[in-house]
Amino acid sequence: MSMVNTDIQGQTMLIQLNRPERLNALGFQLRTEMAEAFTEFRDNRDLEVCVFTGTGRAFCAGEDMKESLERGTPGGASKPVENPFWDYGTIDKPIIAAVNGYAMGGGFMLVERTDLRVAVPEAVFEVSEAKRWLLGGYNHGFFAGLPHAVATEMALGFRFTAQRLYEVGFINRIVEEAEDLLQEAFKMAEHLLSLPPASRVNTVYMMRQMRPKVAPDLSALANALHEHGDKSLS
Repeated sequence: MSMVNTDIQGQTMLIQLNRPERLNALGFQLRTEMAEAFTEFRDNRDLEVCVFTGTGRAFCAGEDMKESLERGTPGGASKPVENPFWDYGTIDKPIIAAVNGYAMGGGFMLVERTDLRVAVPEAVFEVSEAKRWLLGGYNHGFFAGLPHAVATEMALGFRFTAQRLYEVGFINRIVEEAEDLLQEAFKMAEHLLSLPPASRVNTVYMMRQMRPKVAPDLSALANALHEHGDKSLS
């Protein structure tokens, strides 16, 4: 059974993670199929917008810890998969996240790389690094342009509801019923397709360039803290 389903509706491509029994965790097969789907979206000139969602109770629960522990490489260090979606900015077309449930750890990272986001009220979000490693996910709230106190809360592994992230500006829209999720996402896609193509592409590119970036000296400090707990660079 395929772990990533795709469907093309006109100029819009639906990419749907389909491993509900594992909450769409990022195992090697799922990551491979997801990379293939996003490569097709990038390379197909007839496709202009992507709607990205999950199946079941989760959008994506993040790393498949069971698989990683079996490999002896927790943290996703082994079996890298090249995916243009992870390589931020290599896809010059807008991507809409339709968050149908849990978006945890690596699942949250998938959401934050999208351009527009719509979620069900039951969706739950968490940045998980602080619970596993020597440094919490300091960059996620910053990258999302959240207020410092909220970014700190996120880095320390607190969970967020869809409503809370809507209120702080991370989520664009919340639907009332789960069955309305894809309809709303495709409605947003229709609006994007109504724009002149050059305007749509250029605006998405410009908005991506305007996202906050962590300064090199802070990135160096983060690397030291993450690897060794070394604060000597501060």
